[in-house]
Amino acid sequence: MTKLSSDSVHAAEGRPRRLGWVLAAFVLLLAVLAALRPLSVPDEGRYAEVSRWMLVSGDWLIPRLNGLPFFHKPPLTHWLQAASMAVFGVSPWAARLPQIALAVLMLAGLHAAARRLADDALAARAAIILAASGGWLIGGQYVNHDLGVATWIATTIWCFALALQGERPRAGWAYAGFAASALGLLTKGLIGVALPGLVLLLWVGWTRRWRAAWRLPWLGGVLLSGLIAVPWFVLAGQRYPDMWGYLFGVQQFTRYTGSGFNNPQPVWFYPVALLLLLFPWAFWACYEALAQARKARPAIVSRVSGLVPLCWIWLGAIVLFFSIPRSKLIGYILPVLPPLAVLAALGWQRAMGGRRHAGRWFAGMAALAALLTAVLSVALPGIQRERLSGDVARVLACRASPGDTVLVLGGYPFELPFVAQTHQPLVVVQDWPLVRIEAGDSWRRELFEAGDFEPALAERLLRTPELLETAARQPGQWLVERVHDEPSPPVPPTWQPVTEGRGWRLYRSAPERPEPAQHKGLPGCHDQRGDQRRP
Repeated sequence: MTKLSSDSVHAAEGRPRRLGWVLAAFVLLLAVLAALRPLSVPDEGRYAEVSRWMLVSGDWLIPRLNGLPFFHKPPLTHWLQAASMAVFGVSPWAARLPQIALAVLMLAGLHAAARRLADDALAARAAIILAASGGWLIGGQYVNHDLGVATWIATTIWCFALALQGERPRAGWAYAGFAASALGLLTKGLIGVALPGLVLLLWVGWTRRWRAAWRLPWLGGVLLSGLIAVPWFVLAGQRYPDMWGYLFGVQQFTRYTGSGFNNPQPVWFYPVALLLLLFPWAFWACYEALAQARKARPAIVSRVSGLVPLCWIWLGAIVLFFSIPRSKLIGYILPVLPPLAVLAALGWQRAMGGRRHAGRWFAGMAALAALLTAVLSVALPGIQRERLSGDVARVLACRASPGDTVLVLGGYPFELPFVAQTHQPLVVVQDWPLVRIEAGDSWRRELFEAGDFEPALAERLLRTPELLETAARQPGQWLVERVHDEPSPPVPPTWQPVTEGRGWRLYRSAPERPEPAQHKGLPGCHDQRGDQRRP
């Protein structure tokens, strides 16, 4: 391979320290972007609050949304986020820290596997391409389950590919793969096992590695996976017997096969999404695909012949799998970023290897991709400003006491409990009998289906509009009302206006309760110096 002296990827060819600094710079950028913006809604507000509630309630077994059992996903993401907030305090950055760590694991796994399955230069280039992509820089700071399960899926595939490298299977890598698949199962359910299993099955068949695959430590590996993943499903199922059917039946099988869920998209949605998530690098993967279709000479001859079919099968199988359902979300496709980065690195080497100033072009493209991602990340709160409730939440935090009741009308402010650090679930006012008939795939359905697991608690938290009149006459009551979009019954005049933010209004009940002289609000309150006030 021709050496490009200006190309930073050649740090892998005798200068690994430089590569380390380059990748560390991207990790630092990821951490800074994660610290700059508030929680977005609905996903980040929802999942950060589910994790915070584990700390508030002390119940680490059952994920809860607004105090109600929330079985859309298994709990590993929430365990990691709750542990991070227990150590570093409740903040968006602390909630995002586990995602940053998982993004680093994805990056390290790609580099380590590509080094062993190909060579140092390809591994370095692919790692930089992944780190300088919008998919990694945004997905790695976003509070939900997508980046986590993508990392465990990628780790599982890499480990088993390394286990099957050579004539004799390597048990250590296989056991690591079994453990990673169990963690994927605990992160987002069956796809954590099914997707790497599908990719590896197709790859083993394509490369005719059946004999080596048969000699893997299946008994010990399955036992290890079971010891990691099964206990939570058993314990949660004992407390809520309907949990298994809801988690696997409704939230996974029905969501995959049904047509009544949010965000329907055409079949070409994910190929276009990948061009954006790995912009501009994905075009080099397209170039590699065209070159291979023309049966051009491989860019790298060494051991890369075993890596290329794995990456194409990995990419094709998962894109096809997620293209079948009508409902499509961009985060679902994150598991294919590592193989796409490898293919883009191959395409770059094929097109640009040996050309003058290729290293400068590569560095410029990396800088451009990172800059565009940073601008988008910083601009996101402005795009969502009419949906965010942080301004009202900060006022509520300084005015309310831990035992006060907060009612919500006209919508659901997902990030408000997290920002205000409330100690009680919100009381959500809707015409719930009508909602059960008309609600589609929305936050309302999330709440009343969660309430079905604890009907007595749901009866106290999911209330009809008649409550507004009586609550307005009681002390220690607060009302948060949606300003835009959501129709709602009028607020009774007995509620006293407190403040109006960009998307929400805050009222308090009357007569106003006298506040003690030392009242300092909820834990989320900050005084003018920015110091956190604690009751």
